[in-house]
Parts: sequence; structure tokens; C-alpha cells
Amino acid sequence: EKMFTLKPGRLPQADVKNIIFFVRPKLELMDIITDNVLREDRGRSPQRDFHILFVPRRSLLCEQWLKEQGVLGSFIHREQYSLDLIPFDGDLLSMESESAFKECYLESDQTSLYHAAKGLMTLQALYGTIPQIFGKGECARHVANMMIRMKREFPGSQNSIFPVFDTLLLLDRNVDLLTPLATQLTYEGLIDEIYGIQNTYVKLPPEKFAPKKQGEGGKDLPTEPKKLQLNSAEELYAEIRDKNFNAVGSVLSKKAKIISAAFEERHHAKTVGEIKQFVSQLPHMQAARSSLANHTSIAELIKDITSEYSLNSLTNLNITRCETTWWTSFSLAKIASEDFFDNLTVEQEFMSGIDTDKVNNYIEDCIAQKHPLIKILRLVCLQSVCNSGLKQKVLDHYKREILQTYGYEHILTLNNLEKAGLLKPQTSGRNNYPTIRKTLRLWMDDVNEQNPNDISYVYSGYAPLSVRLAQLLARPGWRSIEEVLKMLPGPHFEERQQLPTGLQKKRQHGENRVTLVFFLGGVTYAEIAALRFLSQMEDGGTEYVIATTKLINGTSWIKSLMEKLEPAPF
Repeated sequence: EKMFTLKPGRLPQADVKNIIFFVRPKLELMDIITDNVLREDRGRSPQRDFHILFVPRRSLLCEQWLKEQGVLGSFIHREQYSLDLIPFDGDLLSMESESAFKECYLESDQTSLYHAAKGLMTLQALYGTIPQIFGKGECARHVANMMIRMKREFPGSQNSIFPVFDTLLLLDRNVDLLTPLATQLTYEGLIDEIYGIQNTYVKLPPEKFAPKKQGEGGKDLPTEPKKLQLNSAEELYAEIRDKNFNAVGSVLSKKAKIISAAFEERHHAKTVGEIKQFVSQLPHMQAARSSLANHTSIAELIKDITSEYSLNSLTNLNITRCETTWWTSFSLAKIASEDFFDNLTVEQEFMSGIDTDKVNNYIEDCIAQKHPLIKILRLVCLQSVCNSGLKQKVLDHYKREILQTYGYEHILTLNNLEKAGLLKPQTSGRNNYPTIRKTLRLWMDDVNEQNPNDISYVYSGYAPLSVRLAQLLARPGWRSIEEVLKMLPGPHFEERQQLPTGLQKKRQHGENRVTLVFFLGGVTYAEIAALRFLSQMEDGGTEYVIATTKLINGTSWIKSLMEKLEPAPF
């Protein structure tokens, strides 16, 4: 009847007979459940029945742990709930496995890869066998092998459904370690970078959303965060989510004028029929105005953190203040707040190949001022990736500075980053990144943020390597970049799955191919935006559907690899 977040302590008050725990099979969650069950009032009437569903599968280790805590017998049912791929949007699926990257690359645990393969087999059962499988990376190879094995072991899985997907592209996250480390510059990407989007919801500071009443000023401002759902069901969000943030202002300004004009129509409605027509449109208009107000507030919050805009561009528009709020003074000048801009400048210098082989002054200053550790780690890892590893002297300097400033308990985190290939010494003495950058056109100097003609707009100059690989696979094919593929980690391969007679696709003229891109280890919103951009290109010829183990940004990704040694109690 009701759903609650799992947390320690007594269970919430609810007049129910059955309590069902939906949990990932993790020992730390078993401790919370133990606490919940032990605190339950056994004297209450009627007594409540406990059930546990492990997602996506049961764990004997977890059950043994519950047994040792003396609560296993309290559960009437102990089952598993196979939830592999969760639809987040019309073109986006995620397993939401937070630890998938760490498990695969640090712990050599292939559990999440098994679930990825299982999820793909379920998709094929529903939407037909995918004729072509391409992949790059060790994990991609494992998933493809598991799929082939599952198909062989369950011959009945061959179905007679006409295939929806033409191609499956499996990409390891460690093939492109650079993209998640860079700051995303799309509207949705910046929301995620600054506030963090969790399962399509974002929690925002409430002050910008408080209704301003005449003469009341700022009294009684709400204190609860504003929670908003973000997906393509909302018309305005679908339009602006994948745009570069510098292109969002003009869209919101135009929307404000259209909504203003629509409300003005009421003064021209004279006949009963005209009034009736206006009233019938009113709910949609009010929803559009509410949506505009929300996204204006969100953009203002982002602006406060990321930019100091000069007051030009929209000041001459004849729009009422209540419809456009601050957009009349919103500038389409480049993002230029001091800290954000300095950070972005260093990132872009690294990505364009400038000064990647020596200690960076800005990073040193940030460490000295004790900026957040994750920010430092992102920048140092970015420099390492853009230099195919750091010179030993430079790497040792950064490590020493980080440990002396933030504490020696972070030595395990640095070790994890090195094992993952994010922060490592340059072993071969050769930097392959410039060759990869030039061959794949990863850096574009003349990027158009307003009306983009290339995927590099999502990072204002840098084209995500992962998406460039998907783009080149579609046209002209990976044979054209064979040498560069060898420089990237892991094998690249192609598999073909035989289709039953009569199910081979005969393509109509102008019909697009459909490619499912599966990111093993996580994907960013900027990469999703870039793939959507390719889908919408008139001469692209390919539509993309995206699947992943987890939706990530640089902060959440680095955080998943961090370990903190607790000091011993004395």
C-alpha cells in the first residue's frame, strides 16, 4: 500500500499486515533489515508478516548473514525479483547497478555483466534477435560470450519476432575514461553535475521556487527541497534537456512570448464558442506556464553557480516580467564564473592536449585551498588520461600533495584509481592521446553551441570518444579506424546472429537503422544527448537506443571508487 525508503531504526507506522523488503543483495542492507525486524513490537496485534525480495537475484551470503543475526526465520517468503533493465525514458534503459564499474574493473566480479547479458536476452525475447553485435573492451567481450552461450543453452529462446534492432554495440567504460571526468555542459548534464539526478528525480534548493506575493518580500520561505521529475513526458524539458546550456536562454525566452500571447487571446474571445475554445486550452497553457516557471528557476540556480552573465541579448524583448522573470536579462555569453570557468579552462586545455605532461598550477592552488577532494581527483585523473598516464615525478608529486592535505586514509582511493586506469604512471613513455584525438576528431575548435552540427557541442569543444566510436561504426565502419582501436583498451570484435528465414529485414528507402548502444560501467547525460543528436541528424541514417549499467557523472563515478580508512580508536 505504501513504499518507504530503507533506513535503520523502527519501521514507519502503517496499518498493514505484510511488510515486503525490496533490496539489493548487500550485507550492509542486511544490517538495516536486521535492525528493523528486531525493533518490531512483537506484542502488537495483529502481528505483521515479513517478506524479502532480492533484486535482481537471491544471495546465500545475505541469507546466511540474516541467519547469524537471528532474524532469517522471521521472513515467510525469501524470493528474488529479476529486474535487469529499467526503462528511464523512451530511448533509455538502465540497470542502476551503482557498483558495476568497481566490481568489473577492481574486483574482477562479473555478476553485473551476467545481469547485463540476461537483460539483453530478455530484450531479444521481446523485440527479436539482434543480427549484428559489435563490441570494444574486455567486459564487452564477456557479455557477448555470455549471450552466445545462453542462446546455445536455451535453444527455445530463438523467437520468430521481427527484429526491432539492427545492431548492438557493447562499449566498456574503460575504453573511454575521459568523458565522465569532464564537466557536462548540456542543460540536463549540468543539473546532474550540480544537484545530482536520482532515478529521474532531482532535489533543488527551494528559495527560487517560492511564489512571490506583492509586498511580502522573502518571509516564510520554504525549507523543504523542491523535488521535480525530469523526463521527456514534459514537453519543454524534452526540448531543452540535450541543448548546450548557452542555448537554453533563447528557447525559454521564445516559450515565454508564446505563452504570453496565448493568455492574451482571452481578451479577443467574444463569442461563446471562442470563450469555450479558450477554456478548453487553459489546462495545457497553465501546465506550460508552470513548466516554464520551473525551468526558469532551475536555469537561474545553475547560472548562480556556473556563470556571471553580462546583461545583454534579451533586454530589448517586450515580454512581461511575470512570464520571463530574469530571462529578459539573461545573456547568451559564454559561461564565465571565476571558479567554474577556471576549472573548465583547465579541463579543456587538457582535452585539447595543452600542458598535460607537467604539474598544473591551478590543481596545486586548489589543493592548497583544500577544494573538495573529488574535484581534485577528477582533474588529476583527467590529466592522466589525456597524457596516457603521468610521468612518475608528476604522479608522485600529486599523490604526496593530496595525502598530506586531505589525509593518508585516502591512500586506498588513489590505489583504486590506479587499478582502474584513471591515475597511473606513463609506462611506455609514449602518449597515444594526441593520435586518438586527431584521428577521431575529439577536439573541435569551431563548435556551434546554438545550432550544433557536431556532437562536440555537449562539452563545448570535446566530442565524447564513446559516441564518436558509435558514429564511426554506423558510417563508414570501424575498419577505417583500425589502428586507433588497437590503441584503446581491450579487444574489438564483431558477432553475427543467424535470423530465421523470413525475418531478414528488407530496408525501405529512407528507413533508419536502429542501434542499441550498451555502456558497461556507466554513461553520462552528455553522452546520451550526443547520441540523441546523432539520431536526429537528417542524413544520419541511424537511430540510437541507450542502455547502461548505471547513469553516472564524474562525481558519482569517482565516489564509487573511493574508500576511506577509518582511524583506529585509541
